Amino acid sequence: MSFTTWLPLATICVLGAISPGPSLALVINNTVQRGTATGLNTAIGHGLGVALYALLTAMGLGLMISQTPWLFQGLQYAGAAFLLYMAFNILRAKPAAETEEARPHKSRFVGFGGGFMVAFLNPKLAIFFLALFSQFVRKDLTLGDQLVMMATAGGIDALWYAAVALGIGRTGLLGWLKSNALWVDRASALIFIALATAVVLRS
Repeated sequence: MSFTTWLPLATICVLGAISPGPSLALVINNTVQRGTATGLNTAIGHGLGVALYALLTAMGLGLMISQTPWLFQGLQYAGAAFLLYMAFNILRAKPAAETEEARPHKSRFVGFGGGFMVAFLNPKLAIFFLALFSQFVRKDLTLGDQLVMMATAGGIDALWYAAVALGIGRTGLLGWLKSNALWVDRASALIFIALATAVVLRS
């Protein structure tokens, strides 16, 4: 894949990554609740989930997901259930300082797993990549091209959310967010509940 072909692909991936949604809320909440390292793990997990969808779409499986109503709807409902599960966990969580120090290993797993599941249980990624990759997928598409597309989508996504986690963690913003952790938690939980409700109502 030439640079002139790759650049538009990368640009659209950047625009897709920076658009706000549950992923951004999750990265911010995990960074505030469990520290910058957990925020970074969330970014990596989310990037891996995005990369998986990108690869499946490049291989043609994304089309199958989008054209199989029961599979697409099942993923949507599973995603809504997971958002509600995260909202419940956030609302019942202990204060950020306690959680961050008491369970570092669990925090790493929660961060990575949560980031991956938010991406994996979002079938709209298949639609996004179908629309995007339709401009780049050809019959003679090589495995190398598919891997470049996967790495571009997943890498840009992970880098963006890692930048968010680092930006919060390395500035005075983290201290302010931690001092207002209760309101950050409530706002994050409300976002997840609203998004889950919207998914169910649209399905």
